[in-house]
Formats: sequence, C-alpha cells, structure tokens
Amino acid sequence: MIMGFQGSSGGGIRGIVAFVGIGANLGDPAAQCTEAVRRIGMIPGVRMLRCSSLYRTAPVGPMEQGWFINAVAEVRTDLSPSKFLEALKEIEGQMGRTEGPRWGPRVIDLDILLYGQEVVDQEGLKIPHPEMHRRRFVLAPLCELASYAVHPAFGVSARGLLDRLSDPGHVELYIPEATDGMKKADDLSPRVPNRK
Repeated sequence: MIMGFQGSSGGGIRGIVAFVGIGANLGDPAAQCTEAVRRIGMIPGVRMLRCSSLYRTAPVGPMEQGWFINAVAEVRTDLSPSKFLEALKEIEGQMGRTEGPRWGPRVIDLDILLYGQEVVDQEGLKIPHPEMHRRRFVLAPLCELASYAVHPAFGVSARGLLDRLSDPGHVELYIPEATDGMKKADDLSPRVPNRK
C-alpha cells in the first residue's frame, strides 16, 4: 500500500469518508499516482486515511495507448462533493492534465468514486461514479481497502460488484521492475532470488 500521506491540515477532520480513483498512463504513471496521493492528503479539509496498492491495467476504449497504473485512496473530508471535486481538478491541472478524448491517455486522472452514502447527480458531478461498477481497475483496488463499502444506488458491496463483474479487462498488481533479479512488474509468482 501507498501509506503515510496526510496533510498537516487534516488531523482533526470528522467529515465524510470518500473514495477517490487514481490513474495515469503517460510519463511515469506510478510516480504520478504516488504524487497525486500526496497532494490529495495536502488538501485543506481532507485527511488521507489509506491508499491501495498500485495496479497495472489494460486501457479501456478504442484508442491505442499504453497501460494504466491505477489505485484507490480512502479519505475523510469535510468538503462538499463539489468543493472536493474542484480540489481534485486543481491537482490534475497542477500535474499537467489537459482535456483530451474520452478514455484517452492521461498524465493523471482523479475521480470521486464514493462520498459516504450520498448520491449526487449534478452537471459535471455524478456520485457514485457512473462507471465504477463496470470497471475491474476500480473495484479491485477498492476491495483491497473496503470490500464492504456499499454502492448507494445499488445496495451492493464492492466485493459483490467485483464478484459479479463481467469486465474482461486485465488488472494485475504493479510491482516495479527490480534490478536485483527479483520479481518483475508482470510476474506475480512468489518472490525468490534468481538462481543462475
């Protein structure tokens, strides 16, 4: 897990528990996701609770592009959903995100997945995220953190959504390539030294 990211302003927050989807596939995606977690924890009115492991995921959509790194962060916030979204969009802009095609390459992508048990349907803001129940790259890291989290529109837990998912998209734990003969990024077998 990416742990230990908490803004100095977040210690006494008693607000809503929310989950944020994090993804990138341009530049150094793992570093960018990690930096996004750090920045989320620095938002005034937000306390970083936990972050999932990083996952390497096949891109969605018709466009030819590189694989993504994805994660989910669990935060506690006293910001309203719209103010929280504004803060996330500001982080995206600071990190170099520009508007592009739907499902296109991203230097960073931050989405509110769940905000307590609230259902929000506003222009530019829909919570729960309207695609989360269809996406393995969202549900796998969410289940790592909170398999019991209930989708407020469906009344089904994250684990239940993942168990019934038909998304064929490939998702695997991301493990950086090692230089010491140990486990590589796409090798999920037990970690043993090379014996040459």
